[in-house]
Amino acid sequence: MTWMLGFSGPESALAEAAVRADAAEASTPARQRRGLLPRLRRRFGGGASHHLSTMEAVMALALDHSDRPAASGGPEPRASRDLVAALTYVEKTGERPVAYTFEPPPGTPWRSGAFAQHRVAITDARPLANELSLDIQGFEVVRAPDAVDDFHDPAQLDAYLRAVERAVGIATGARRVVAFDHNLRSGANTGRDARGVREPVRRVHNDFTAGSGPQRARTELLARGENADAALAGRFALINLWRPLRGPVRDAPLALADARSIAPGDFVAQDLVYRDRVGETYGFAYNPAHRWYYLADQQRDEALLIKCYDSDAAQTARFTAHTAFDDPTVPPGAPPRESIEVRTLVLY
Repeated sequence: MTWMLGFSGPESALAEAAVRADAAEASTPARQRRGLLPRLRRRFGGGASHHLSTMEAVMALALDHSDRPAASGGPEPRASRDLVAALTYVEKTGERPVAYTFEPPPGTPWRSGAFAQHRVAITDARPLANELSLDIQGFEVVRAPDAVDDFHDPAQLDAYLRAVERAVGIATGARRVVAFDHNLRSGANTGRDARGVREPVRRVHNDFTAGSGPQRARTELLARGENADAALAGRFALINLWRPLRGPVRDAPLALADARSIAPGDFVAQDLVYRDRVGETYGFAYNPAHRWYYLADQQRDEALLIKCYDSDAAQTARFTAHTAFDDPTVPPGAPPRESIEVRTLVLY
C-alpha cells in the first residue's frame, strides 16, 4: 500500500517514517504492524502528539485495509478444527517437582513429581488469529522469519536469530530485542540427540517464573557486559518465537492457555537442573476453567509468540501455560513435528 501525504515539517518526518515502515512491513500481518505506532510515539515524543493523531488515523486505515480478505483469488475460508485431547498436568502433592536436563546421578530419577492427564477442549485459534494479543491472552500468531537451510550452521543460525529479533520487535514495538537461547525439537526423539535436538515437551508448563524470569534477563545482560540495572529499569519481558521447520504440523502441535483463565493457585514452581545451575519453571495444576487453543495445521511460515514473563504486574498476561499434545484426530504415521523456539529478552 502506498500513501501520498501532503505533510510538511514534523508531519513530513512522520509521514516519511510511516511510508518506510509500511513498505518494509507490507508482507507482514496487521498484528505485527501495530507495533509501529508505539515506536513512532517514542521517536517523536509528546511534542508531536497532534501530528501523531493524524498519522494514527492513516495507520489505522492501513491496518483495517490489511485485515480484510482479498476480494478474489484468495484462499477459501476454512472450517475450524476444534477438538478434545488429553493434556498432562502436574498434581499438587506438597513435593516440589524436579527435572534434570542431563543424566542424573545413579538412583535419581530424571523427573520427580506426580502428573495426570485430563481431557480438555482445545479451540482452533486460526479463525481468531487477528484477535489474539500477547498482553491479553499471552500469545499471538505472526509471520515467521525466513527459515535457514541448516540451523546447526553457526552463521545461518545467527542470521535467523537476528531475523527473530526484528520480528519480535515489530510485533511488540519494543525499543530492543535480544535473542539469547533456542531449542530445536523433533517428535522423532525421546530425549536429546547427539546434535542437541530435544523431544517436544508434553507437560503443561511455562519457561520462567516470577523469580527466574528477572534473574535470567539479568544474567543474559551481564554476560554481554551490560549494565543490567539500567537496562531493566523499565518494563521488560521474555517472549518465545515458536515455529515449525515444516508444515503442516500434525504430530505434537502446541496448545496454549488463555492467560485470563489461569488462576493464581494453578501455578506450581518446579526446579530444572542444569550441569552448572538450577533454573525454575512453572508447572500447572488442572483447572476446568482453563481455555485452550492451538493453530490447526500450522505451516512453516506461521509463528507463535508466547509470553513467558512480563515485569509489568499490571499486565493481564504475564505467563502463558503451553504444552505439546497428541491430536486424536490425526491418524498414525504423521510426520514427526520438527520445530525451533527462540527465547528473547524484550526491552520496552
